[in-house]
Amino acid sequence: MLNSWVVMPTCLPLVLRRCHACASERFRASGKFRVNANHKLIDAWLLVLCTGCGETAKLTVLERMNVRSVRPELLDRLHANDLGLTAELLQDPVVRRRNRIALDWNDAWRLDTGGSDHLDRGWGLPCSSEAESLGNIDVSVRFAARIPVRPVRLIAEGCGLSRAEVERLITEGNLVSAVRLSAKLTGDFTFTLKR
Repeated sequence: MLNSWVVMPTCLPLVLRRCHACASERFRASGKFRVNANHKLIDAWLLVLCTGCGETAKLTVLERMNVRSVRPELLDRLHANDLGLTAELLQDPVVRRRNRIALDWNDAWRLDTGGSDHLDRGWGLPCSSEAESLGNIDVSVRFAARIPVRPVRLIAEGCGLSRAEVERLITEGNLVSAVRLSAKLTGDFTFTLKR
């Protein structure tokens, strides 16, 4: 039986960048854009607010672009302060590299296991006769956004185990995957819990 889990964002991540006005290094996205046109050239910025002092900083989205080369639907979304566009741009590697920022996803995501009742099935009890009768359990984990999380953490949370218990299952060969479970991932993966 294949179980399906989804790592879902619950809010926008914090932007990691040094504030010029105070010592804070965290900004929150305001969801607002500033667009400036100068003849045939256009600039656009995503506005972020310092969590320490409230100072506004601008993250460059478009820089000295010819207006005709910008898709009309993108311009419409910028002018409408589209929150979905804010989320897309924060995850865009080009925007992050251009602005020299990183994202802090702590407390900005949740794991949806689809209401799985694994705790009732004895996941944490590798020797229980009930668990042995279940056979192998395959789980597919999908990321709804590029959220960097260690699979060990997801498995521990989804199965109601401690991280140490998950590490023990990996060491014993009872938890296997094609990906390294101890490294941070942002993409979909599957794992198998052997019983």
